[in-house]
Amino acid sequence: MPGEMRHPFRVVIVTGVPGVGKTTVLSHLERLAEDRGVKVKIVNFGTYMLETALKEGLVKHRDEMRKLPLRRQLELQRHAARRIAEDAARELGEEGYLLIDTHALVKTVAGYWPGLPRHVLEELKPDMIAVIEASPEEVAARQARDKTRVRSDIGGAEGAARLMEYARAAAFASAVHYASTVAIVENREGKAEEAAAALLDLMVNL
Repeated sequence: MPGEMRHPFRVVIVTGVPGVGKTTVLSHLERLAEDRGVKVKIVNFGTYMLETALKEGLVKHRDEMRKLPLRRQLELQRHAARRIAEDAARELGEEGYLLIDTHALVKTVAGYWPGLPRHVLEELKPDMIAVIEASPEEVAARQARDKTRVRSDIGGAEGAARLMEYARAAAFASAVHYASTVAIVENREGKAEEAAAALLDLMVNL
C-alpha cells in the first residue's frame, strides 16, 4: 500500500448508533491498552465539530448540530477531520493508535447522512472501521437512561434496529475507499470490558 494511503500511526474509527455504548467501551480499552503497553489516543469526532460550532455561534448544545443545514455540517465535518489528524500527528509515533469515536450514519432533518464520507476519510485514512453493536432493546434502554442527550427522534428499539442496519452498511461502504478492515464488536449489557478487549485484540493485528 503506498505510504500516502496511511498515516504513520494506525487509525481506528469506532462507530455505532447513539446509546450503543461506544464511549464506555473506549474507556475500558484505554485502560487495557495502558496495561499492555499499547499507545493510544482517543478522540470524539463530534466534540471537535461542536467546538467549532459553538465558537461560530451555530448551536448551543451537541444535539442541535444534526439539525444544521447539511452544507454547514459538511464544513464542520471537514474541519474536524483535519484537526484530528493534525493533533494525532503531533502526539503519536509509528507504533501509536488513533481511535476516533463517531457515527457511520447520522439521522438528520433531511434524511440519513454519512458520517464517514470521502472527504473525511481522505483526512483520517482509517486502517479499520469498528462497528459497536448491541441488541436494539438494550440500545433503546440506554438512550432512555441518558438524560443528557435528546434522542427521542430515533424511535425506540425499532428505530435503533433500523439505524444499526443502515450504519453497518454505511461502515462497509466507507471502508471501500481506503481498503479499511471492518470489525463488528458486540457490546452486551454489562460486558463493555469484554467488548473493549475484543476490539483491542483486533487493532493490534493491523
